[in-house]
Amino acid sequence: MKAVLALVIAWTVLALEMVTPAPAGEVSVSYVPPRNPAHQPIFEQLKENRFLEKLQEFVSPFRLPRTLLVRLEGCDGDPNASYGNDTIVVCYEYVDELWKAMPAETTTAGVAPIDTLVGPLFDTCLHEFAHALFDMLQVPVLGREEDAADQVSAYIMLHLGKSEARRLIAGTSYAYKTEAEAATAPFTVKQFADAHGTPAQRFYNLLCIAYGADPQLFGDMAETVLPKERAEDCNDEYRQLVYAYEKLIRPHIDQDLANKLFDKSWLPDATTGMPRRPVPAQPK
Repeated sequence: MKAVLALVIAWTVLALEMVTPAPAGEVSVSYVPPRNPAHQPIFEQLKENRFLEKLQEFVSPFRLPRTLLVRLEGCDGDPNASYGNDTIVVCYEYVDELWKAMPAETTTAGVAPIDTLVGPLFDTCLHEFAHALFDMLQVPVLGREEDAADQVSAYIMLHLGKSEARRLIAGTSYAYKTEAEAATAPFTVKQFADAHGTPAQRFYNLLCIAYGADPQLFGDMAETVLPKERAEDCNDEYRQLVYAYEKLIRPHIDQDLANKLFDKSWLPDATTGMPRRPVPAQPK
C-alpha cells in the first residue's frame, strides 16, 4: 500500500512483538501485531512513523517511580484505551474509529483531515498518561478522575507551540463534536452514570480550558460555541487547573528537558494527504 494512514510510508511487518525497552522509572513502548488483518495498515504505519517512540520521548521529562509500558494492540473489537497495572493500552479499534470518522477534506471550521486523527489520538494517550501519573505519583484528585485526566491532557497540549496547540485542540474537539452529533437515540438517565463525561460535555470543557488559556488563539473556536455565562468563567477554570498542575505534577518534571521538548515540532504537516480507509473484504 503506497498511501499512508496519516502518518507515513508502509514498511515490512515484523512477525514478533516490537518492544522499545526503558530503564526502571521510564517509559517502554510495544507494538503488538494485530490479530485482525483489517488492523494491519494501522500497525504498519504507526510503527513506521515511530508514533509510540515519539510519545515515549514526549513524556520523558516526567519522573516516574516505576517503569510505564505503553502498548498498541488489538482489543477484541473494543474501540478504547485504558490504563492499569503500570500499563497503557491503546487499541487498534480506537485508531480505526478515528480513521472512519476522518473527513475527506478540511472542515468548514478549518480542521485538516490529518488533525482529526492525530489530535484525538494524542489527547487519548495523554489522558491515559494522566491516569498513570495519578497512580504512580499518588496525586490526590478532587472530583472525577476522568475529568481530571481530560484537564491534564488539555494542559499539556496547550503548552506546545501555538500552532500545534491549536491543531491538537481543534482535532480533539472535532472528535468529541462528531461523536456527540452521531448519537441518534435520546440520552437516558443511566448514560450519565458513566465515569466519563458525555462527548458533548467533554467538547465544551476542552474548548473552555483552551479559551481560558488563550482567548486570542482560541476565540474564534470558542466564542461562537460556548454559552456566554460559561465563557466568562473559562479563565478562572484554566487558572484553577494551572494551580493544581503546578502544585501536584510539576515537581515531578525535569522542566529544562520539558521546555526543550515542548518547543519541538511533533505533528505531521497539516497538508499531509490522507488515504481512504481500506474496506475489509467481505467473506464469500
